Amino acid sequence: MIARTRFLVAAALLALPAAVSAHRMWLLPSGTIFSGTDGWVTVDSAVSNDLFYADHQPGRLENVRVWQPDGTPGTLQNGATGRYRSVFDVRLDKPGTWKIGSAMSGIVGSFKVGGVEKRVGGRGGPPTSAGGPRQPPLTVADIPADATDVRLTETSARNEIFVTAGEPTRTVLTPSGKGLEIDYVTHPDELVAGEIARFRFLVDGQPATALKVIVVPGGKRYRDAEGARELTTAADGTLAIEWPGAGMYWLNATLTDSHATAPRATQRRMSYTTTLEVMTP
Repeated sequence: MIARTRFLVAAALLALPAAVSAHRMWLLPSGTIFSGTDGWVTVDSAVSNDLFYADHQPGRLENVRVWQPDGTPGTLQNGATGRYRSVFDVRLDKPGTWKIGSAMSGIVGSFKVGGVEKRVGGRGGPPTSAGGPRQPPLTVADIPADATDVRLTETSARNEIFVTAGEPTRTVLTPSGKGLEIDYVTHPDELVAGEIARFRFLVDGQPATALKVIVVPGGKRYRDAEGARELTTAADGTLAIEWPGAGMYWLNATLTDSHATAPRATQRRMSYTTTLEVMTP
């Protein structure tokens, strides 16, 4: 059931380009920099129209993981899910930088049987009865041998944040070498308004050249304009970002290529999302 939830959420979000999607998934920490090792961070998780204002649906806590500064698993505590958002706590009882987030994957697409199109992944089929739950989504295993027009996309989505207790460390920042991710040249918890941060975007450990990256400041609900910027990585995958002001920022990048590894999938669609806190000088 958890695996199915992971790929449903990933498929729903990856189906929309980040730059035009009305609904965005986000994690919002109560802070990213804490002193000592007796602090707690509270994190909100939601999908919404306006960034960091919960108005659509809650995030799924079963997908969220915590990594301690040494890279070992941590503990999510006091989790609760409401109508529009989920919330949880992490006790920062070890010094260094913690990672909190999710990595989801799945297969979406379609095929035809007797000229009738059927969907793989997504929200599933029609209700099992009047007013009843939807039928479970079809999987690759449900595609019959005589199916035609098989079109499958492998999806993956990372959504992660970083929180530091005391001095910043870099163990949890180490790229995995799989999918779309960031090699943080500038530590994500050392961002300052008016200064330039440098990130290197990678695909399977290699530079993500000419990748479009969306950076959006929070608080759009209280502005006439969203203030989004679309930036492009250099040939070596690096991106220089100057922060116009302090506050929370949502960063997202999506990429589609033909290097799918899942059976029968012909393309791969990847997404990376993070929330970054920029401090005043």
